[in-house]
Amino acid sequence: MKSIVVLGAGIAGCGAARRLRVQGVSSTLYEKNSYAGGHTYTYQEAGGWVFDEGPHISFTKNEEIRQLLADNVDNRYVTGQVRLNNHWKGHWIKHPAQVHLHGLPTDLIVECIKDFVDAQKIGDGPVANYQEWLYRAYGKTFAETFPMEYGLKYHTTPASNMSTDWLGPRFYRPTLEEVLKGAFSSDSQAVHYVTDFRYPTREGFLAYLKKFFDASTIKLDHKVTELDPKRKQVRFSNGTVVPYEGVVSSIPLPDLIPLIVGAPTDVLEAAQRLACTTVVIVTVGVNRTDISDTHWTYFYDRDYIFSRVSLPHLQSPHNAPPGCASIQAECYFSKKYKPLEKEPKAYVKTVVADLRRCGFIRPDDKILMEHVMVVPYANIIFDLERAAALKTVHGYLDDLGIGYCGRYGDWGYLWTDESLISGERAAQKVLDGKK
Repeated sequence: MKSIVVLGAGIAGCGAARRLRVQGVSSTLYEKNSYAGGHTYTYQEAGGWVFDEGPHISFTKNEEIRQLLADNVDNRYVTGQVRLNNHWKGHWIKHPAQVHLHGLPTDLIVECIKDFVDAQKIGDGPVANYQEWLYRAYGKTFAETFPMEYGLKYHTTPASNMSTDWLGPRFYRPTLEEVLKGAFSSDSQAVHYVTDFRYPTREGFLAYLKKFFDASTIKLDHKVTELDPKRKQVRFSNGTVVPYEGVVSSIPLPDLIPLIVGAPTDVLEAAQRLACTTVVIVTVGVNRTDISDTHWTYFYDRDYIFSRVSLPHLQSPHNAPPGCASIQAECYFSKKYKPLEKEPKAYVKTVVADLRRCGFIRPDDKILMEHVMVVPYANIIFDLERAAALKTVHGYLDDLGIGYCGRYGDWGYLWTDESLISGERAAQKVLDGKK
């Protein structure tokens, strides 16, 4: 094969290009934006403020990728232990809440423990949806008070409308002994699938990708307007037409399918049934550093507009000016379940008010920087329509020999290392199909 077209220059696209280089095949990455990086892009505001699209960190256990990313930043990275907590009705709860009930209202603790004991009697077995899984894992009271409330804010749809395909290691299932210890003592041990992390010392998370960029041929400002599988060519909004022998795409599936000439109606309809969240991220800089000692906090209360708050300055001291801190709040919406009805800037005032209400921002704090971004594709919603719709879409792309990768190509809950591997696998799949 002479060359492969890679659509998208995010981390999955970089993974595809890397695999192709190893195989001795040239490729060109075409990126619709004026910058490379996709969702791993790092924003830099005047005055020394550096932040990403949410709390991006590397916590991969894959030794090859750990070394690869370390090499990409010449071993200049910050290491640390991830610290998380939760906010519920004025209570600050260690994470995960299921083993840190100490300090909550006594009646709530009693009901949580009673329901947890009853749930353990049922045992494991098939469940119809995420809500049933939560009831089975934690009992009704805890499930409805905490994960179901947070999930509604984060996923924008009830747990009863979600599958369990995305869970993986994300939810810790404790023993009764752990629940009891966490209820009677504030010294219970923290347990979470994210422990230690690495983050580039300077230039934000994007620094991990810059050597990938240097090794690749990237064409910026190339937005795809048409992909013709019969003529084997891709047309871009700037008028460029590129022939291809193979295509790897990280373009979100609902956007990709309508671009394909001759896409059948059932596939077009299936692509539009795939749901994801849109996130409005508000970042605020203040003139002190002692905001919190936790990297991010989950907010369960519906009357707080944000679902999660993170502190970019804790990931690297170079993410904020000396003596200052940055606070980043995520507010979730979705086209399918909870449409974004205001201009993104309209949410800044509400976010700042809520940050003041919970104590992240004090009355005498000076706000030095405000930034707002809207990310149309945030997290995949694993609703009950996803599996069937995705099978139709992926089956069609497989028939055409088009490789798909990344969170929005695989349409899964992929982390950084998984996205990189996804790109490599997609590239290999295209190569294998052409041999």
